[in-house]
Amino acid sequence: MVAVEVVEVTDELKNAYDVVVIGGGAAGLSGALMLTRARRSVVVIDAGAPRNAPASGVHGLLTREGIGPAELVERGRAEVRGYGGQVVSGEVSTVAREEAGFQVALTDGRSVRARRLLLATGLVDELPDVPGLRSRWGRDVVHCPYCHGWEIRDQAIGVLGSGPLSVHQALLFRQWSDDVTFFSHTLPSPAGEEAEQLAARGIRVVDGEVASLEIVDDRLVGVRLTDGSVVKREALAVASRMVARTGLLSALGLRAVEHPSGAGEHIPSDATGRTEVPGVWAAGNVTDLAAQVGGAAAAGAAAAAQINADLIAEETRQAVAARARGAVPFSAEMESRVCEAVLGDRRHGL
Repeated sequence: MVAVEVVEVTDELKNAYDVVVIGGGAAGLSGALMLTRARRSVVVIDAGAPRNAPASGVHGLLTREGIGPAELVERGRAEVRGYGGQVVSGEVSTVAREEAGFQVALTDGRSVRARRLLLATGLVDELPDVPGLRSRWGRDVVHCPYCHGWEIRDQAIGVLGSGPLSVHQALLFRQWSDDVTFFSHTLPSPAGEEAEQLAARGIRVVDGEVASLEIVDDRLVGVRLTDGSVVKREALAVASRMVARTGLLSALGLRAVEHPSGAGEHIPSDATGRTEVPGVWAAGNVTDLAAQVGGAAAAGAAAAAQINADLIAEETRQAVAARARGAVPFSAEMESRVCEAVLGDRRHGL
């Protein structure tokens, strides 16, 4: 006889879970998949605002090269649900510590309890205030050469000076095109070693503030300066300031800090994703600003394994303590009782 395990799939939000994953991108869904396969009760709460939504495809992801961001998310959700996990649309407003874990409140009034949290909320790209920049973002205004370089190869590429990594960004994009122009914009004109590097790589420097982008037939054709001159360009690279979405965790004392690179703000974590707040892990762009989709997914899986190990250690301590008090020998039934004591009877959603 073949034993078949029936996995109940429902999107009805229960009251308590082993792990609540906040954020349903690559990191969050990958972490949830790992945890559901570890037979943990898991819910992913996703506000539905992925950073890469404007992009036409995800690149550099083995076996899924060029897949649309929305399709990737839908496949990930289906895989998580296939193992009994839940993916619920909603926005988390606050997270509070309680005796057995955390209370997660949603903006629509719902709330859930969690023994552990995986924070995978990603980040927000803050762009310079240049008319037309935001509407072209992810199309012919890009930021990452590894995400978009191939698609704009051999084109006339501009790089907008916007932060400490802009010159480095120009040097990177030079790998994909021999026609690269650096617009200093509101930054001082490159000097010293930076100027020498740009000149050595044949990267032209244009001083003066950028006023707007020139768009013809829904395509970028140039960059207009405040003096009225237009420099023909087919693509524009911008190093955005990347800021982790973390406001919902302020009540726990977990706040974003400046990233050592100067590229923005992130939540610090160790190599496993563990943050300074006990019981909270972080994965993906919320902690690693430069992580691409593949790296974010890997980080989510790694953090999930550590969360499961942490839960096992807690359950083992509880089982040993129960046995020391003269309880019945530890068994699967005892394990179930230990979990119920922490979160309540999941079978009835209490």
